[in-house]
Amino acid sequence: MLSGGLVQSQGGVSERRVVNFMANYFGVALDGVLYCPLTPDASTRKYYRASTVAHPDETLIVSLYPDPFNQADNSFVDATRLFERAGLPVPRIVTVADTKGIIVQEDLGDISLSRWLWEAEARGDLAACEAMLQQAIELIVRIQAATTLAYAIEAIAARHAFDEAKLLWELNYFATHFFTSYRQQDLPAEERAALAEDLQSIARDLSSRPRYLTHRDYHGMNLMVDGRGELRLIDHQDARMGPVTYDLVPLLVERRLSPIDPAWLEGQQRSFLRLRRQKGLSAIPFEEVAQEFLLMTIQRQLKAVGTFSYQTAIVGRGEVYEPYIVPALLTVQRALHQLGSRPYPALETALRESIEALAAPSR
Repeated sequence: MLSGGLVQSQGGVSERRVVNFMANYFGVALDGVLYCPLTPDASTRKYYRASTVAHPDETLIVSLYPDPFNQADNSFVDATRLFERAGLPVPRIVTVADTKGIIVQEDLGDISLSRWLWEAEARGDLAACEAMLQQAIELIVRIQAATTLAYAIEAIAARHAFDEAKLLWELNYFATHFFTSYRQQDLPAEERAALAEDLQSIARDLSSRPRYLTHRDYHGMNLMVDGRGELRLIDHQDARMGPVTYDLVPLLVERRLSPIDPAWLEGQQRSFLRLRRQKGLSAIPFEEVAQEFLLMTIQRQLKAVGTFSYQTAIVGRGEVYEPYIVPALLTVQRALHQLGSRPYPALETALRESIEALAAPSR
């Protein structure tokens, strides 16, 4: 182990691919390359920090794909091009080796927005937390302002949307991996059919909303705080068109272990609308946004539960993901109650029974 957690050992096949490529890129011998695997998320790509023995602090990030790809239709390259043209703060691509399945990009460091906010809260600097959240919300607005550009340059993001099929796929992913993979529960046919009908209705409603460019996975781990205290976007390769609240929901409610103050949440939504007006984007009534936010919370959090369940039950990373399952279900439950008139009774019942079972002492 060397400075900053970087190592010289080439390890397995993936590490050898990284070391061989970066030795050639840096113009050094194989033993002159330092590298460090970065904590993986729910992705097929692997990430490494790389530098050289001679200059260990001059680091780059290597994104290693499982297979070669065509640079011309690579979603990360294309989304980076779109975001750069829109003046959005994404990491600079240093080089692309598509035949080797490698993209090398600027290293933005280790301070995510989630970590930054946790440290600021620990210091009691709540004003700084609110200021940083405002910066994050403003970035959502700037992404949405690039919608016209995405269509104009025929970006990959403009060709994909959260239509009914995509939203329903995500909801079905939840149903499969939460009930079957995680809980190992076989729902009776009648309950399964009623739940499927509720999920279809959610997808249909959200797919009918006006669409804007979205980052697609806009939570605190995908926003980095650079050395100047500015936010930078990462993991933006899945950008696509979606409802106006799509990115706002994960920023404000995802991966939280305790309930959110409704008054605080309303204030953030109103701030979002104010920033949209300042950017010259179309006006949207607050009531409409608040209602969509609840529905989007249900969809996004259920998809997140599906991911947490899959990572826990199939991948074996429960220590990272399992603690978020019940809090996410409770967030969905609260959103369902706020919608009123019980529009999704089968989903409500399934969640209530699941939460009660997971909260039992034997669990």
